[in-house]
Amino acid sequence: MTFPSFDNQRTIAVPSVTGELANVLASSSSQLPDAVLGHAHRALLDWLGSALAGAREPQARMAQRVALGFGASDEATLLGAGRGSAPAAAFANGVASHILELDDIHKGSTVHAAAPIIPAALAVAERERLTGRALLAAIAIGYEAAFRIGEAVNPSHYRYWHPTGTAATFGAAAAAGSLLRLTPLEMRHALGSAGTQAAGLWEFNADGAMSKHLHPGKAALNGVLSADLAKAGFTSASRILEGERGFFRAMSVTHDPSRVTDGLGTQWKIGENGYKLHACCGHTHSAIDLVLALRAARGWSAADVRAQVAAIDVETYDAGFAIVREMHPRSPYQGKFSMAYCVAAGLLEGRVDLDQFSADRFGTDGVRHPAIATLLGRTRVRVADDLSARYPAAWPARVTVTLVDGSRVSDTSDYPRGNPENPVDTAELRAKFVALVAPRLGQPATDAALAAVDALPECDDVSQLFRTLGGNGV
Repeated sequence: MTFPSFDNQRTIAVPSVTGELANVLASSSSQLPDAVLGHAHRALLDWLGSALAGAREPQARMAQRVALGFGASDEATLLGAGRGSAPAAAFANGVASHILELDDIHKGSTVHAAAPIIPAALAVAERERLTGRALLAAIAIGYEAAFRIGEAVNPSHYRYWHPTGTAATFGAAAAAGSLLRLTPLEMRHALGSAGTQAAGLWEFNADGAMSKHLHPGKAALNGVLSADLAKAGFTSASRILEGERGFFRAMSVTHDPSRVTDGLGTQWKIGENGYKLHACCGHTHSAIDLVLALRAARGWSAADVRAQVAAIDVETYDAGFAIVREMHPRSPYQGKFSMAYCVAAGLLEGRVDLDQFSADRFGTDGVRHPAIATLLGRTRVRVADDLSARYPAAWPARVTVTLVDGSRVSDTSDYPRGNPENPVDTAELRAKFVALVAPRLGQPATDAALAAVDALPECDDVSQLFRTLGGNGV
């Protein structure tokens, strides 16, 4: 087998989807519109809140201890855990980012992009002592790769594979590669190494295991590794996406390569990013929004809900139902992936925050919160064919609430709040940040973290800006 030689060519003479994507990813960092960088700035704000809060969770502490065992280094910040090598920081921060289920989501690809891509980009930017603007550009480029590749294989890929671990590995490599100023040929090799490492199986959901947090951590680490190897001259598959034994064929029943190339270089996908306002799986959010709106419109209290609601019927799409079908969650984590629990808790309490998933609400026998357990018994969830046909372009839900007098109230929503079609402004994202971080770090540290985010576009050295966020707590 003959590999192409490495040189500093600016284009790749390979008529392939992988080659075309690599060309654009490697050549666009200095040409991104300010609006695109603005989207990246919002994404980083939202990510940092989830990551700082998540870094204090037990699963994150485990990952931090393992990451620090990679070896002593001062290259990059492990949020809440000191300093380590860039791969170690990417891994630990990637794990921390995804624990609270409040990190961003893109509906077309079903990718949580921030959790793997921003830790990879931040780690390399710190190690290389690069500017805030370079970091923001790298984030946008990483989102571009992840979203486009995820859309190309969605929805059939989603049956077995978690796109945040698979498609976003390409995104993490693209972000790191942008910061290393890889040539198009080097970027193609970075994508090839990323693709051969891309993984993340849904089987963990059967046990409520911690693997979902591992997926973005490993994707971030693999992204840094792929970019570093490419910079060092390490070769990889030239057609990792479309090759006969490449990503598309191996990991999807149906795929559409045009989703990678249509509008490539002119239509920047980060503008399609969505932000989560409920601390649970994104497939539950449209239904939660509907019951919250009903509760507000009726002016109901928890007592009113208990007295007046006879039944709740939720209809959803098949791909989402496969993830959130649990009817009797026995742990906070299973609760986050139970449509029935999330809807019942939202209708009863008027919110679905971290408090709704406290450990004391669950036990080996199921939900222990008496009022939610009662309402859960009145809740049914099923798949509706018309809603399934609209996924993944929409993430729809239909909720019908039957009252004790026999009357019914029904409504449908295609897009959860936080999606571009149903947007939230930056002020709400800042409020979300404060709500997550202040109770854990205190207000002064929260204000300092927000100040660091605000200063990022004009920052000359990212490593100095984020160093203070490593407060050692392992």
